[in-house]
Amino acid sequence: MSPEASAPKTPTTPTVEELEEQERRLVFRRFTNDDAWALGSLLVELARERQAPVAIDIHRAGRQLFRAALPGSTPDNDAWIDRKRRVVERYGSASYLVGSRFRAKGTTFEESSRLDPDTYAAHGGSFPVTVADVGVVGAVTVSGLPQVEDHRLVVEALERFLGE
Repeated sequence: MSPEASAPKTPTTPTVEELEEQERRLVFRRFTNDDAWALGSLLVELARERQAPVAIDIHRAGRQLFRAALPGSTPDNDAWIDRKRRVVERYGSASYLVGSRFRAKGTTFEESSRLDPDTYAAHGGSFPVTVADVGVVGAVTVSGLPQVEDHRLVVEALERFLGE
């Protein structure tokens, strides 16, 4: 089973409320191609510090603005990125939050969403790029670690980038 497939049940696994709060906080005033490059470069730096075998992707309005594959990442990570990003694009929320909402209802995304699991994955690692007074315009996605760690890496980068 892929490390993406399950989240460890630990006291540090974020709640639905904590995930929703992250989305309310992590909002851009604007999001340019240069911002995508800077955010993606920050993610690469953070991943290299941890020797994390991840792939990183940033999309805006259906266009890929940044992509990197670090040592140890695989083509499977590219497929996970696409599947997680599609969840953000469809639901307008972080892929980990979408999956957590299903789990909070006592089911899973795969069982209850009626969406093809080969196309959509509500696993941690894709976070909406939200612009104030505009809404969700894209997604920043990481794949290669267990899903809660993918999510945390993206959130850490967003917090640093946004100065939180």
